[in-house]
Amino acid sequence: MRIRQSFCYPCFKTKEMSLDELCRHAAAIGFSGVELWWPGDDFDELVAAAARHGLTLASMCGHRSLTDGLNNPANHDRIEAELRQSIDVAARLGIPGLICFSGNRIDGQSDAEGAGAVAAGLRRVAPYAEAKGINLNIELLNSKVDHAGYQCDHTAWGVDVCRKVGSPRAKLLYDIYHMQIMEGDVIRTIRDNIQWIGHFHTAGNPGRRDLDDDQELNYGAICRAIAQTGYELFVAHEFTPRQDRLEGLRHAFGVCDQE
Repeated sequence: MRIRQSFCYPCFKTKEMSLDELCRHAAAIGFSGVELWWPGDDFDELVAAAARHGLTLASMCGHRSLTDGLNNPANHDRIEAELRQSIDVAARLGIPGLICFSGNRIDGQSDAEGAGAVAAGLRRVAPYAEAKGINLNIELLNSKVDHAGYQCDHTAWGVDVCRKVGSPRAKLLYDIYHMQIMEGDVIRTIRDNIQWIGHFHTAGNPGRRDLDDDQELNYGAICRAIAQTGYELFVAHEFTPRQDRLEGLRHAFGVCDQE
């Protein structure tokens, strides 16, 4: 089985190209999903364009914010309310997963305490996610280059959170670019932890650009390894092409069209 590919539309849309045109081109290339970060003024337009061209809305952010997140118990009431609202939207539109954020490290809080706080926050809403069939995907980000201070910056820490939550809907968003920066050993890590992964993001490293020969990740091998695990959810492209957006999207699809 080939992997199901999606793309983060803000990375590929241009001022000259409508969302409908972008979705039409992506579907013609072979994509089965499109995704966003935060719902904005164009959300209804995206929903309609995706439906017209047979694309699944693969993912969106479930709560705010990336830096002030679940590791702060003072945020749990707010985040629970935001996640419940996002879960309702996801269930209505067929979105399989929502992105969740640990937040940046808090002074005086150990990594173990932070993991416990994130897990406690997710446990409050996990039964609702289970009832609605929606994954809560905690995003793994690098704290070395792009997101200084972010706490969920290693796979083992994220897996520990998921174990603590104790729900089949508590998963990880494994961003291949970010985890290459933080720990490498990408294929082995994916194979060993696929049961905890609910979504993937791609980008070339360094630079978060095209999946080409100017970056160090072998995306053909990585996506073949993902396919071989039996993973059935989405692998989504989250990079900004150096030149033509559609050509970058087309090339990425070809590189990752593995089984």
